[in-house]
Order: sequence, then C-alpha cells, then structure tokens
Amino acid sequence: MLAVNRDAAAASLTGLSVGDALGAPYEMQQDPVFALRPGPWRWTDDTEMACTLLQALHRDGEVDQGQLALAFARRWSADRGYGRGARTLLTSIADGVPWRSAAGALFSGRGSAGNGAAMRVAPLGAFFSADPDLAARQAVLSAEVTHRHPEGVAGAVAVALAAAYAAADPSPTGLLRLVLHHLPPSDVRDGIGRATRIAPETDPRAAAAELGNGSHALAQDTVPFALWVAAGHLEDYPKALEACVLAGGDVDTLCAIAGGIVAARTGTGGIPAEWIVAREPLPDWFQSP
Repeated sequence: MLAVNRDAAAASLTGLSVGDALGAPYEMQQDPVFALRPGPWRWTDDTEMACTLLQALHRDGEVDQGQLALAFARRWSADRGYGRGARTLLTSIADGVPWRSAAGALFSGRGSAGNGAAMRVAPLGAFFSADPDLAARQAVLSAEVTHRHPEGVAGAVAVALAAAYAAADPSPTGLLRLVLHHLPPSDVRDGIGRATRIAPETDPRAAAAELGNGSHALAQDTVPFALWVAAGHLEDYPKALEACVLAGGDVDTLCAIAGGIVAARTGTGGIPAEWIVAREPLPDWFQSP
C-alpha cells in the first residue's frame, strides 16, 4: 500500500487557506502595501476547492474524476469569488452535463488555461510526497476535471510537484529544477525556467514583471512567480506571503499556491498561530482524518 503523507497535506491546506484569506483583499490592487488587518479573514474559491480535493483524497486515496467533478459542482459557493468560466462549468455539471463535455466546451472548445487547477492542488502534492511521479499523475487527473487546456494542466502539475518535493525536504536551491525535470514543454515550464535565473533576493515586483503576477488569471501568468517565491522562502512562510502581496495581481491565488508549498515543508508550526486564528474556519463539511 502506498504511504501517503496526511500530516503534510493538512499543513499544506492550512498554509493555502491562510494565504488565500490573507491575500484576498489585496487582489488586483495597484502598489499594495503588506499590512495585516483584523480577522476574521475570509477565504475564497481557492480554499473551497482545495478542501473538496483533499476530502476526496482522504475518502478515496486517489483522484476519482467523476466523483471529484460532482463534489466540486455540489459544494461551490456563489459568494466565494469563482470566475465566470468556473461558474458556467460547475453549473453545467450540477445540471447533469458530463464533466468531460462541460470542461472541454469552455473557451470555444479549447478548455481552460486558467490558474484554478493550480491554486487548489498543493495539498495533493504533499499527500503524495512519497512518490513525486504519482503526485504528478494525480495532479493531471485533478486538473482535467475543470481545465482541459495543456497549460492549465501543466500549472497544476508544477504546483503539485513543488509541494511534494517541499514536503520531502529538498535542497531549497534545487526545488525549481526538480519541478522542471518532470514538466513537458509548455509556457508554464518556460516561465519556471526563467524563474531559475532570477535571484531569490530580487524585489518581488521586479520578478513579477518578468514572470507575471496572475493578472490574466492564467496558469502561465501565475505559477512561475508563485513557485519562485516558494523556492526562495521555503523556510519563511510570512516572507513568502509578503512577497506575493507586494507583487499585486491575483494575490489570493499567489498566496494560496506559495503558502501551500511552503507549509508542506514547514508544517503548521511555520505559520504564525495568530494568522491561523484570524482565518475563518474551514467549511463545516470538511473533515480532517
């Protein structure tokens, strides 16, 4: 039986959800300044979908695409910031349209290249950290339910691999290259390749100007920067989130991705306790093992 890392997955979900909730008010602000606000911090669709995905892994031990699609469709909340494409897709699945047809029909049949599959997947990578190849394959399955475009899938695979390697305690300087080794050619891969050439001490705003900050809500515009942040701050969760906030753009998703990866390495002990308290509770239906 495959050994799975439930503790790392739980820590990753905490890091993802705290990052999502902390970053949400900064989304698309011009020149944001990092400053903590009073709680409760409300999480968004990033956290809701991550909870659904991890709950499915606890139940099934792997991604069952049909069941995951139905769970996404049944649990999504209209007030959590879902994009137009996601709302259309999940409504169609809830109405009985097969998930393959619904996901494949998005964006004139090209499928979504958005960052939604990447934003929720870090806990899956941590869950399967004993076998990064399996983490990558399961990430593909989790992404295809909503994102049929190769870039959307590549973004999810990259984040899952980063979380898997972070949980397995890699050399901080080697994280991006470990991820690159497994990725097929894509714009996401090219972006991560550029990220390896940007020094960790670079101003996050300058790095985001080169790599993207999620302003277009695409995987290739989001994942390279989030992974650059995580790789440069694998031991410092607060600094990782601060770097994401300073970059602007889709801040909640940047913070969710980077936070989920870093927390897979540090555990919940690396997240300030007062930040966890400030984040609103996770959904009532979510149950930790």
